[in-house]
Amino acid sequence: MSFNEFGLKDELLQAVEDLGYVTPTPVQLEAIPVLISGDTDFVGLAQTGTGKTAAFGLPLLQLVDFDDRNIQGLVLCPTRELCLQITDDLLGYAKHFKRAYIEPVYGGSSISNQIKQLRRGAHIVVATPGRLIDLLERRALSLDNLRYVVLDEADEMLNMGFQEDIDRIFEFASAEKKTWLFSATMPNQVARIASNYMTNPVEITCGRKNTNATNIEHVYFTVRNDTRYLALKRIIDFNPDIYGLVFCRTRRETQEVAEFLGKDGYSAEALHGDLSQAQRDSTMRKFRDKTLQLLVATDVAARGIDVDNITHVIHYNLPDDPEQYTHRSGRTARAGRSGISIALVTSSEVRKLRFIEQLTTMKFKLDKVPSGEEVCDKQLLSLVERMRKTDVDPKAITRFMPSILASLEDLTREDIIARFVSSEFNRFFDYYKNAADLNSAVRERERSETRDRDRRGDRGSDRGGDRNRSDRDGVRGGARFGDRSERSDRGDRSDRFERSDRRDRSDVAMKNIIISRGERDRVNKGAIVRLICDSAGLNKRQIGEIIVDNDSTSVEVEEMFAAFTLQALKEARLDGKKFSVEISETSKKKKR
Repeated sequence: MSFNEFGLKDELLQAVEDLGYVTPTPVQLEAIPVLISGDTDFVGLAQTGTGKTAAFGLPLLQLVDFDDRNIQGLVLCPTRELCLQITDDLLGYAKHFKRAYIEPVYGGSSISNQIKQLRRGAHIVVATPGRLIDLLERRALSLDNLRYVVLDEADEMLNMGFQEDIDRIFEFASAEKKTWLFSATMPNQVARIASNYMTNPVEITCGRKNTNATNIEHVYFTVRNDTRYLALKRIIDFNPDIYGLVFCRTRRETQEVAEFLGKDGYSAEALHGDLSQAQRDSTMRKFRDKTLQLLVATDVAARGIDVDNITHVIHYNLPDDPEQYTHRSGRTARAGRSGISIALVTSSEVRKLRFIEQLTTMKFKLDKVPSGEEVCDKQLLSLVERMRKTDVDPKAITRFMPSILASLEDLTREDIIARFVSSEFNRFFDYYKNAADLNSAVRERERSETRDRDRRGDRGSDRGGDRNRSDRDGVRGGARFGDRSERSDRGDRSDRFERSDRRDRSDVAMKNIIISRGERDRVNKGAIVRLICDSAGLNKRQIGEIIVDNDSTSVEVEEMFAAFTLQALKEARLDGKKFSVEISETSKKKKR
């Protein structure tokens, strides 16, 4: 089937042809015929990179009346990056219409400039929830004439704590609108949105629910916490043509890993919430232009990244939520391509991968961290291949050839090749010639811990001793990233991958953290959830009741994470501003 068979307007067909689209993707084949009628609510489940923007964007532009300057279409998305990406795509589809006004509104940019643009009129607004609410409350725009609202990456928005914001936005919107929801997974919260805001929606699923793309190879390496960074470098070096994303849990870890990679000579930069919008735009521009080889990012910052040809996604630490793994790995293998998703895990974290396997159809393959010799072999062959493919301009080089040949006349062909390769490769070889076997280090650590447990068992001191030693090892293990290793081990003992059934039936001690921002600062519960998840690496299941007062906010976190969360928040910012934070002395138990 071709795009001509959908009944799209000539302007849209011309744009599709200009963009080089030939055959609709499965989600486009399923969604466009339903949405182009404009008379139904809709739920579309499909992985990232499958063409969802065109699936809703083409019907939306087909249905908009461009003679009416009221806002008729609204696209809600979780991040600034995705907001700008969708806007660019819609503008590309609409370029042959004489009057098509599509405006992005998002935080981190001048709200006064956005208000000026909106006052000139807009047919479609693409927005992040927080900034849209701010504009609605300022009466800078109206949704009274809204005909269609699209929730893109709905599961991501809910994971980021936007449920309250979405409810608020729907209060402003016309009751006559149709709602189109697109999501990679279908958690209960997404199902509730469909139930609360839709009437008999048409549902399509491209692939099974809560599954990962089949053209992604999933590989994991077992490492120790104190060799995690070395393993990362080894994997990068073993893949000379890598163009990838490295995911970390927190902003601090993201910045540290990116800085160390930069100091070690890699083309890498960080992307996280503490960067200014200008810094984020610059980093993303370099990554899209491929002048940057590696992007080290938090989950929040990377949401909405739509970049083709990403070869590898590396999970420096696994996410707390298995559904987040689906979103991370889906950044590679886009538009039908293949890709590799690599997880660095400690031995105790392997069970997390098994839990992900249970929820999805993916299978993880164990691989060994390459040896120094294997890395050198791969790099040397890559160097030779690049040299072989190097273009030679005869006009530029001919006049130098006599003197070059004269200076090399005492060397054989083999000598010349060997010396040239060595001049390029000696530094690399020197680094790896005595490199340790990182896999042996893991095995030795496991044997050592087994011996320790056996000795403690012989002494009859197994009442929590092993757990206490594990805690100490977590702090001591990360010599280079000590705080990260401690955080990772804490997460291993607490998250729902490992103890979900038992934790659901037990009481969990909670501590109150007081943040010096409240309603007066336009803070809502969703913003607090996102702040803690991004800064401290917690998931929302480890966060309890949130009470937003006029000047402060009280938020419960599990007691075992309270001290670490406090420290992480001291280094964080809320809407770019610092705040004070303290732990309340009161604590309580709650059922999980």
